[in-house]
Amino acid sequence: MIRKAEYSDLDAVERIYEELHDAEENNAITVGWKRGVYPVRATAAEALKRNDLFVVEENGEVLGAGIINQIQVDVYEGAPWDYETGDDRVLVLHTLVISPRGASKGLGRGFVGFYEEYAATHDCTELRLDTNEKNHVARKMYRDLGYKEIAIVPTTFNGIEDVGLVLLEKRIGPH
Repeated sequence: MIRKAEYSDLDAVERIYEELHDAEENNAITVGWKRGVYPVRATAAEALKRNDLFVVEENGEVLGAGIINQIQVDVYEGAPWDYETGDDRVLVLHTLVISPRGASKGLGRGFVGFYEEYAATHDCTELRLDTNEKNHVARKMYRDLGYKEIAIVPTTFNGIEDVGLVLLEKRIGPH
């Protein structure tokens, strides 16, 4: 089940961030994030305040989270998007995380499906997201789900230097 997050979910989301930092530091995964920099509890808390933090819950346990809103990252401006549309028709997915405890269950794909349905019900036809170029697992999942990589932009991203930020897009619904 995917639902809007509540204050009581913050500890679980922070725990997932820490699990992913642990896994990356142990070379079990490559995401390109940095412990203590991004993502951190404040990442989730700020999204909760904006009311755009969602969680993936399975059998009463929060196993994933993501942020869905219309806030486009600064490097999106001037990117060679295939589809130009008004900002009010763009929906962005940020910081999608799935706990290693929920890996290989299709939870990430399920969340992206939820994101697409959410966009359709909010009259958004242009979906945009980004990921670190090092995150080959996420890049493959997004490609498999029909997202097109339109650019890799060198940037400092959420306090992490020397990131190759992969910009992805997908158009849905009536154009």
